[in-house]
Amino acid sequence: MARPLIDDELWAVIEPLLPPPKPRRKDHTGRKPADPRRCLTGIVFVLKTGIQWEDVPVEMGVCGMTCWRRLRDWHAAGVWDKLHAELLARLRGADRIDWSRAVIDSSSVRAVHAGEQTGPSPVDRRKKGSKHHILTDGQGVPLAAHITGANRHDSTQLRPLVQSVPPVRGKRGRPRRRPKALLGDRAYDSEPHRRWLRALRVRPRLARRRTPHGSGLGKQRWVVERTIAWLHQMRRLHTRFERRADIHQAFLTLGCALICWNHLLPS
Repeated sequence: MARPLIDDELWAVIEPLLPPPKPRRKDHTGRKPADPRRCLTGIVFVLKTGIQWEDVPVEMGVCGMTCWRRLRDWHAAGVWDKLHAELLARLRGADRIDWSRAVIDSSSVRAVHAGEQTGPSPVDRRKKGSKHHILTDGQGVPLAAHITGANRHDSTQLRPLVQSVPPVRGKRGRPRRRPKALLGDRAYDSEPHRRWLRALRVRPRLARRRTPHGSGLGKQRWVVERTIAWLHQMRRLHTRFERRADIHQAFLTLGCALICWNHLLPS
């Protein structure tokens, strides 16, 4: 039997995070609200297959545009950020987050319809595109992710990514947000960044420009490239179709949460 897109265990984590439904009058005779689990299944189906909203199969029991509205509303309510933080807490409780180092990188994707947070891509003949900026732990667990236009330099996003790591609970004591070291390629080479990281008690391990290759950082940075590859296996992240930046960010955060869930599953 095929594995369901949203299994019972994952639904048990997500359901308490959803906003309560709007109250209905007792004499209301209109259509009942769509089942939230079916809506979430439709959202994940679109994320993974990349189909258009209007092409969501009727066999799923929910309209594609209803799924789009739920994705929008749940993102505005912070559901995906809460889900990501909850799964990170469970990973930390299971000792599956490697805080010895974090790794930062980015990847450009084409934006078919342009829109918010897009720009001329330097790697795609200046066609409109976006960048996915990802920060992972030492094993590739995504800690933070956001989008910018494809023309934004990677170095401008180091601080926002580090600052956007949520307080990760899961163990007694104070939540944790900072790794012991941060690894990055030459795009992040910056002395102000190094001073800022040291002030946070994070050891900067950023490759320097105009130096020979062979620093050895590539032997540890590959985990973030693998995580980006996992994200881009989800067809809606491999190519951006959304004009609205909040919708694409919702997909990106949900994709990170699904990768965290896969890390929690028994191997």
